[in-house]
Amino acid sequence: MKTTPSRTIAALLLPWALGAGGGAVAAPPPDDPVRVVIETEMGAFELEVDVGRAPVTAGNFLRYLDGGQYDGGTFFRTVHADNQPDDSIRIAVIQGGRNPDTAAAPFPAIALERTSETGLRHVDGAVSMGRTGPDTATDSFFICIGDQPSLDFGGMRNPDGQGFAAFGTVVEGMDVVRAIHAAPYEAQRLTPPVRIGRAYRKE
Repeated sequence: MKTTPSRTIAALLLPWALGAGGGAVAAPPPDDPVRVVIETEMGAFELEVDVGRAPVTAGNFLRYLDGGQYDGGTFFRTVHADNQPDDSIRIAVIQGGRNPDTAAAPFPAIALERTSETGLRHVDGAVSMGRTGPDTATDSFFICIGDQPSLDFGGMRNPDGQGFAAFGTVVEGMDVVRAIHAAPYEAQRLTPPVRIGRAYRKE
């Protein structure tokens, strides 16, 4: 799908929903998914970002993306059954984030969009935001390897039971995602991290 200037502007105006404390209200985003390409040193893959059902989380991801903050970032974490000994509920994901050397400050944390509200689920290839407590997500995101229902609302991977905010899915290149997941690691750290060359909207 070709992104029109009006759609780009609408996506960039999403701070109205991002919990930044401002009172301004912008136009809602378009319902069409946004196609995103992530080029890594292990290959490229494509996401569909669901701005219609997860406008807060999708808008947050896209403002980091449009600002070039994922360029030069990394996938730094891989989670397998054998490297989470302290967790009774185990998952399989890779996690990435923005370029740590970027001069731009991170945006304020966003409100948690629960899967019970969006209808999105942590299925194979789902893309979601990393967080600690509710309303703490910033730039870090993860991709599910296989279905991960414990990450949905009511799942107990996070003890608060609120789940994580899924906002899209991998639509091409899941083999690259699985290769990153299988790359060398120590504990849960990819060694070395897998570098993101570019991340951008697909025209």
